[in-house]
Amino acid sequence: MFTDTKIIESAEGNVAKYVFTKPDAVLEAVLYRYPDYQTRTVICCSTMSGCPVGCRFCGAGDYFVRSCSGEEIVAQAERCVNDTGVDPDTMGRLQIMFMSMGEPLLNKNGMQEALRKLHFMYPNAALLISSIGPRIDYEWVYKISKQVPTIGLQFSLHESTDIARNKLIPFEKKLSLAEIAQVGARWAQETGRRPFFNYCAADHNTSDRDADIIAAEFSPATWEATISVICERNEGLPARNEHQRNLAASFSQKLLDRGFNVRVFDPAGQDDIGGGCGQLWFVQSWMAENPELARPSVGLGLPEVHVPAA
Repeated sequence: MFTDTKIIESAEGNVAKYVFTKPDAVLEAVLYRYPDYQTRTVICCSTMSGCPVGCRFCGAGDYFVRSCSGEEIVAQAERCVNDTGVDPDTMGRLQIMFMSMGEPLLNKNGMQEALRKLHFMYPNAALLISSIGPRIDYEWVYKISKQVPTIGLQFSLHESTDIARNKLIPFEKKLSLAEIAQVGARWAQETGRRPFFNYCAADHNTSDRDADIIAAEFSPATWEATISVICERNEGLPARNEHQRNLAASFSQKLLDRGFNVRVFDPAGQDDIGGGCGQLWFVQSWMAENPELARPSVGLGLPEVHVPAA
């Protein structure tokens, strides 16, 4: 499947980054244990090599190579599960998240194939789709989410207004915050499950007013909230600090006060192996070494890249 696989262990001891390469693509996956694989195993998989969306916090946001096939997505998860040495049927919790690299909902064919096969292989695994909310026909998302009862859906908001969000996520063909709220409400109605939103806490977007805006648009009766500690996209910079953690904790409390169920996401391995979502240091190196394959994306201020179906 892959011509080379590098595994980089974090000094923190509970996370490893997998770098899968082929002649025409590079992928990353991250494998976590909390506190051991038997109790809880979390895998973050790539759905694309590079990404056309151009999020300014993401190390893969400047270049796009291609979408992954369903087989390539499954192979990442399968390798990570096998390397745990634990029977997945006996794990207390197994979570496979499509949030390492790429926009999963722009890879309709690859994702549908991967979701069905992974559910067959690991029927107890939670399968979480994390998306910025591209402007697509969501009927296929509703349909497969009803067919596969372990699918979860999360939208990356990261800002409380569309103006601020457009600066952070320059991809134009995306839903507004109000439209994301509508899609999430429809998904909840169709599946009987609650969608999530993810929000990166920073100095400029964690006021009471921001919390009020979010609560007014995204009903706590429908939505679950994830507040993320901001990660640095470039190697050599401290990925997190106490101030960032405090911001996330403080904004989490504001949302709790407004009726949300909230969790704080502060992944291990951010400082030494780029364990956090978007910290794709090894991908950045591969892109620099393969300029004939890596097309500059909207993240560099260029026109949006057409994404052919996988």
